Amino acid sequence: MTHLTPPVNRRGFLRFVGAMSAATAFAGSLSACSGPASTGSAAPAAAADTIEAGISYALSTGFDPMTSSGATPVAANMHVFEGLFDLDPVTREPYAALAAGEPEKTDDTTYKVTLRDGATFHDGSAVTAADVAFSFQRVLDPANASLMAQFIPFVESVSANGDKTVEIKLKHAFPLLKERLTVVKIVPKAIVEKDKAAFDALPVGSGPFRLVEATKEDKLVFEKWDRYNGTRPAKVKNMTWRLLADPSARVTALESGRVAAIEDVPYIDVDRVGQKHKLEAVQSFGLLFLMFNCTAKPFDDRRVRQALHYAIDKDKLIKTGMLGNAAPATGYVQETHPSYTRASTVYGYDPEKAKSLLKDAGAEGLKVTLVSTDAGWVKDVLPVIKEGWDAVGAATTLDIGQSGGQYANKVDPGNFQVLVAPGDPSVFGNDMDLLLRWFYDGIWMTKRHRWSGTKEAKKVLELLDTASRSGDAAEQRKLWGQVVDIVAEEAPLYPILHRKLPTAWDDKALPGFRPIPTTGLSFLDVARA
Repeated sequence: MTHLTPPVNRRGFLRFVGAMSAATAFAGSLSACSGPASTGSAAPAAAADTIEAGISYALSTGFDPMTSSGATPVAANMHVFEGLFDLDPVTREPYAALAAGEPEKTDDTTYKVTLRDGATFHDGSAVTAADVAFSFQRVLDPANASLMAQFIPFVESVSANGDKTVEIKLKHAFPLLKERLTVVKIVPKAIVEKDKAAFDALPVGSGPFRLVEATKEDKLVFEKWDRYNGTRPAKVKNMTWRLLADPSARVTALESGRVAAIEDVPYIDVDRVGQKHKLEAVQSFGLLFLMFNCTAKPFDDRRVRQALHYAIDKDKLIKTGMLGNAAPATGYVQETHPSYTRASTVYGYDPEKAKSLLKDAGAEGLKVTLVSTDAGWVKDVLPVIKEGWDAVGAATTLDIGQSGGQYANKVDPGNFQVLVAPGDPSVFGNDMDLLLRWFYDGIWMTKRHRWSGTKEAKKVLELLDTASRSGDAAEQRKLWGQVVDIVAEEAPLYPILHRKLPTAWDDKALPGFRPIPTTGLSFLDVARA
């Protein structure tokens, strides 16, 4: 049995330089659009055999599921890769994907999983237990800077037992094992080791679709994988995702019939689009958050962070900037989440309290540069934030830019005071431990809001670790509630609101389509009429 190196010191386990190197490799290789699975640009197919969709985010990372965090590649990977178990894109419940059935428990910390017979990668090679072991090992190896490592710190080792069975050894019992195994997508060892950059640019998985073309500013093209034998075979031969970051372009593409579905319908167009198309706005965890550089004065003082939260008129922001398509944050997760707890600190609009906190912190006359990403709906709410901050004496300058550049040039080097941006780790999973760890364990804690050295941050990780070992649901919920109270009061990064995600589609052309409660679109189990 191969024992994996411990994931790392989990207080700072991700090496961001490694992740950025992967992104650089992706940028350099994407234009070639070549790889073991590529067949080149597919010829146009009959409409009945093709789904065309409008996607709102550009390609900002590669597709390697070990490191990919961009909204579009993560959504694409849902169709291209499989885990041992995957989450249903709509219900978020786990189901057996490459696994033939449930994990077989051999003792408190050991499980065996048998693979589905006949599963093949998109190059035609068989999916083996060795590929599964390799996929987990590369995630857990700290040298690879995997974004998924923080979600499986309880895994001690994964080893092959013949071609069809893997043995998973845990460091301690973990009650959410099946749900959490979904974060590791199984990749072909031979192809990844041969050319990591090519794999990142045009990956090879075992899912119902294979990716045959990825053009950064234009489109993604998929083909049905005819040898897929899992529970969710593709119901069309071809699929094209048009990358339409401009909101008006997405709406025009839907209304003209160029695409049959779009995500992220502009809030201003919801009523009009909904008159002629099926439209549903799904409440999501997806949040708009404030993040502070907690090593930059005076933002190292929680009173300043709290003051700027109290100075935001959330009701006005949601009404005027989002036309009602959001819910103000009263806890870390949305109120519809099964593990929701109301935080002990809830930031209602209270400008007088904001002024008092700034005064107590010695931060009167504060000048703030608010860094923001350039998503259309985010830009729409910025005037309300600026108005509120200016009114309490925090003179605010807006710095709006493309997401990748803002993080690479300002946030990650520490050249910022405050960031407002969207985030949605629920694309990786929906349990409370995962959602909390994304922002408060690993790269965000150490490299972005830089709150990791505080006693409160250490307490958060202790509570999360204790909760992860508990098999008692009530005890877990209590511990997670304590974490929520800490991060709400400290507010190094904390939500302003939780979005509703408006998706529109032609229900006559796409029977079986359902919107999902995360960023992106899913066409699993969807046919074209």
